[in-house]
Amino acid sequence: MGGRRLLFLIALLAGLSASAQRIVYSEPDKDDTRRLNFEIIGKMNGNFLVYKNIRNKNWISILDNEMKEVAKAEQNYLPDNDRVLNVDFFAYTDFAYMIYQYRKKNIIYCAAAKIDGKGQKIGELISLDTTHVGSGGDSKIYTVLSSEDKSKILVFKINKKNKRVFAITTILMDDKLEQLKRSQLSIPMEDRDDDYLSEFQLDNDGDLIFSKFNRVNNENIGEASFMVKYAQADTFMVHSLKVEKFFLDEIRIKPDNVNKRYFLTSFYTKQKRGNTEGYYFYIWDKTNQQVVIEDTVSFTDNLRREARGNSSVKAAFNDYFIRQIIVRRDGGFILAAESFYTTSRGSNMWNRWNYMYSPYFRSYDYYYYSPYYNNSFWGNRYYDSQNVRYQADNIIIQSFDKDGKREWSSVITKEQFDDQSDDLLSYQIMNTGGQVHFLFNNLERRVQLLTDFSLKPDGELTRNPTLKDLDRGYEFMPKYGKQVSARQMIIPCVYRNYVVFAKVEY
Repeated sequence: MGGRRLLFLIALLAGLSASAQRIVYSEPDKDDTRRLNFEIIGKMNGNFLVYKNIRNKNWISILDNEMKEVAKAEQNYLPDNDRVLNVDFFAYTDFAYMIYQYRKKNIIYCAAAKIDGKGQKIGELISLDTTHVGSGGDSKIYTVLSSEDKSKILVFKINKKNKRVFAITTILMDDKLEQLKRSQLSIPMEDRDDDYLSEFQLDNDGDLIFSKFNRVNNENIGEASFMVKYAQADTFMVHSLKVEKFFLDEIRIKPDNVNKRYFLTSFYTKQKRGNTEGYYFYIWDKTNQQVVIEDTVSFTDNLRREARGNSSVKAAFNDYFIRQIIVRRDGGFILAAESFYTTSRGSNMWNRWNYMYSPYFRSYDYYYYSPYYNNSFWGNRYYDSQNVRYQADNIIIQSFDKDGKREWSSVITKEQFDDQSDDLLSYQIMNTGGQVHFLFNNLERRVQLLTDFSLKPDGELTRNPTLKDLDRGYEFMPKYGKQVSARQMIIPCVYRNYVVFAKVEY
């Protein structure tokens, strides 16, 4: 939801003091019920664009600087909602691409529309690809990625009909959606039950990076490889990770486009289902085609005590998940991780080893699948498991230099929970220039208030005064927020039985 680039310049920026000036709310429309699907597109020509969908209606709401709706652009070219499988938006200065996929009989179509600042379609629809599928499954099969500078867009699909050899089709395009390269490749999946593909990223050169790994008895990662599909290549570069003496958790990947490096990280344990010991780092230099760093960094006892919450010191990080990887111009990097878990009748019921939480999971579609099973909409609001409490607690932030040496650590202490869903939990980050803001809900006097912690480049954390204009009755969903300009973020809220949008302006 926009967190990938927000901290990119953190190491170079001086400390400017900033506090929230105001919050402005949109008015609820009769169609903006809690069953609304939405995607915050961005800011164009001074207005804010939000895609909305409910039942068979698809439209883009145009909100002015005071969050008043000035236009409502119907997207009548989209098929009926029961056939639209997924929608992705890629915003530029004065237009956006909407890349969508839909099913008609046994064919899934991937198409694109160019949208102007008024939410109107520009020109003709662009057909990108079609796929014949079996009778089972209505899930998305295409994954769409954009490079950090938005100069490249990649559409790809994975055919798993042969469970021992996955076939991958990639379509690389420029920012005009003109095709640069189409490739068909295969990946051996030696263990058809325990082999997985992980997070996919696209760098500014159009190179696709991801990892392949084997999960031992569906638990920790015992074998893993780093894989690159260069823009004009029809083969994969494969490098095995040296994890013989320990086990990995979820592998996260980030391209460092400035220094031409790739960064992989994961929590690691010394034994299966063991306590989380620290971070594993792997950095690949594109220019020299070699590994720069492959090492582990363990957590200190002091950090464990600060971060542990209700856990023991040894088990302090067992419920943490890596949320952000931030690469700096000097080659250093910052990691932010959050404690997230569920409880039921006082016991922990969400086992991280079953990986039902992972956004990279084998799909249920018969032949094809997208490694990202969540669509672009705002999460799963319709579950209501009995006796389940969702909890999101402390955030740990650590900075490392270009050689992987620890520079500083900071901990934001929080305790969030909800018995319905996790929509109001977790946090979002916003870069206002000299500091980065961590925004999340905090329960005060039985009211959820949007709380702001600011982080300076040296790791100093400051809790800022309560944000202005926090009107009663608005429940913020920060993790679905999106930074749309240097000092503006749009955050969806629940107001009564409606979904509205708040502009947080610094």
